[in-house]
Parts: sequence; structure tokens; C-alpha cells
Amino acid sequence: MKRRDFIKKAGISGLAAGAVAAPAIVKADTKLKWKMVTTWPKNFPVLGTGANLLAESITEMTDGRINVKVYGAGELVPAFEVFDAVSRGTAEMGHGAAYYWKGKIEEAQFFSTVPFGLNSQEMTAWLYHGGGMELWEETYAPFGVLPAAGGNTTVQMAGWFNREINSVEDLNGLKMRIPGLGGEVLKRAGGTPVNLPGGELFTSLKTGAIDATEWIGPYNDLAFGLYKAAKYYYYPGWHEPGTTLEAIINKKAFDGLSKDLQSIVRNACKMVNQEMSTEYTAKNNAALVTLVNDHKVDLRKLPDNAIAKLKVLSEDVVSELAGKNKAAKKIYASYDKFRKQVMAWHEISEKIYFNVRG
Repeated sequence: MKRRDFIKKAGISGLAAGAVAAPAIVKADTKLKWKMVTTWPKNFPVLGTGANLLAESITEMTDGRINVKVYGAGELVPAFEVFDAVSRGTAEMGHGAAYYWKGKIEEAQFFSTVPFGLNSQEMTAWLYHGGGMELWEETYAPFGVLPAAGGNTTVQMAGWFNREINSVEDLNGLKMRIPGLGGEVLKRAGGTPVNLPGGELFTSLKTGAIDATEWIGPYNDLAFGLYKAAKYYYYPGWHEPGTTLEAIINKKAFDGLSKDLQSIVRNACKMVNQEMSTEYTAKNNAALVTLVNDHKVDLRKLPDNAIAKLKVLSEDVVSELAGKNKAAKKIYASYDKFRKQVMAWHEISEKIYFNVRG
């Protein structure tokens, strides 16, 4: 009895001293209603429908114990306020990309994409088998947000342009929608990067508010009708070789789940991460054929001198970001170590196979 009284008193004094009580775990028969806010237009192919699939999968696999409702960009919060909404608990989940929060967490960009960096397969491998996920969770922890890979665009296109790019000098003065580290690289090449949500791209390009835009790839670009707003379609997507999209979860809401529900949420994110990349692989080329054959899009490769210059500038930008603070240095050290290892392997596996396959 004395021991029991001591424990009770210790618990009361601990809470009085400011200790944080563990979150109450939901009961087996509890029905939760979660909101998921996204940076994408509602029901937009792959991005929006991928967020829908994630919500539906969690709802179905939990047998309705967690019912997730999706809100497209602007329906509940603006596109670029998704992270803040999840952080403060306005929504339990969000779907977007880490480079959209660079103004808040600059080093978070490493968890989306790096110019001339890891592709989708390599990025997922780093996150789940190279220590990247632990670093990502550590980066978001102060904001009460738990991250998970929630999709990947695979290698993107360089974008849509209303002027020809025949040399690196043609990038000078170019006003282009391009987010993240790629935007900083363009800036150093003499261009002006603009960060716009997807829903504003067509009008901005059509009216001349911007000279060029990157979005994702043929499948999504066809759906947006960007061929109606620009003449030239350039590749390769040097700036986004394998962009990881993220599913973010309010940490308090997640900690309140039972272990089985937590496992379902985590594994649903992994499933959607794979599903998105395979859908892009399956549908991009057919969409490209439509763009070129039916809509007479002028498909072009960026000139070699432009790519070479962008690569040099990218190395400078990434190196500077890695030196910003201790967190950035730690993340990049892990990223770069993994990149070198996987590149060495792919020299005699993926790369050589593509070459001999022809």
C-alpha cells in the first residue's frame, strides 16, 4: 500500500512539474474522423488520386476505425499551408512535397529531391534502408509532424517554354515556375524562379506572367493542358530526378492510435508511395505520344552546354545548403554517402543494362 501511495504521489508531482502525459490510446471500437489536406487540385490525376487512394486505403484497412476525408488545395487551407495545418492539428494528415516548406525548414528539401541526385528507386532505398527516414522524422519532430514517403514522380520533364533554349545564355532573364533547389539553380543561371501551386500554372503561362514552367511529366502535363499555353517541351528533368511526395501526420494524433492502427497508416503510405511511381511509369509515354502526335508539341532536349552549366551550379547550391547548419550537414552526409554507394552499384547493374538493352 505504501508503494502504491508513493507511485500515485510521484505521478501527481510529475504532472505538476510540467511532465507531458502519454496520449490516450483509442479504444478498439472507437471511430475516428481524420482530415487530409493536400497541395494538389482535388482529384488531379496521380497526385490528387494518390492522396485519395491513401485515404481510402486507411479507411478500408482499419474497417472504418479511421475515416479519412481528403481536401484539395484551397478547400480547407491554401496549398502551401498544408504543413502548418498538420502541425497545429487543423488536419490530422497532409499530402505534399517537402520542398514546399523550405522557408520554414530549409534542409527539408533533401527529403523531396536534389538536382542531378537520386532517382525514385534510389530515393526510396535511402529513406527506408539508408537512414533517411530517421533523419526526416528527426527534422520534423520539433513541429509535431511525422513524415512518410507518400509517392514519387519518377524522373520529370525539364518543362514547358515559350522561348527556345539553344544555349545556357537563353536561361538568362527567364521567369519560370520551378520550386526547391532547382529554383535556386535557375536563379544562379540568370533566371527568375517563381513558386506557384499547380492550379495556377496554366493561366500564368498562358497570360505571360511566366515564360516557362515545370510541372511533372507527360501524364500530368497533358491533364493540365499545358500544351495549349507553351510551344516547346524540354527534357530531361535535371532538377527533379525522382521527387518524393510526402504524407505527413500530426504526431499527437498518430501517438493516440493503437499499434495496429499505426502499422496500417505507415504501410498504407508505403503502398501509395510505390503505386504512384508505377502509375507514372505506366502512363507517361502514352501521354507523350498524344502530346507529340495529336497536339504537335515541339519536343526537345536541353542543349548539352546548358545541362553542363546547370550541373555545376547544382553542386554549388547543394554544397551551400549542406553547410547551412548542423542538421543540414548531417542529412547531406547521409544522402551523399548513400548516393555514392548506389551509383557504384548502378554502374554495373541498371546503367549497363539500359545500355546493352538498347
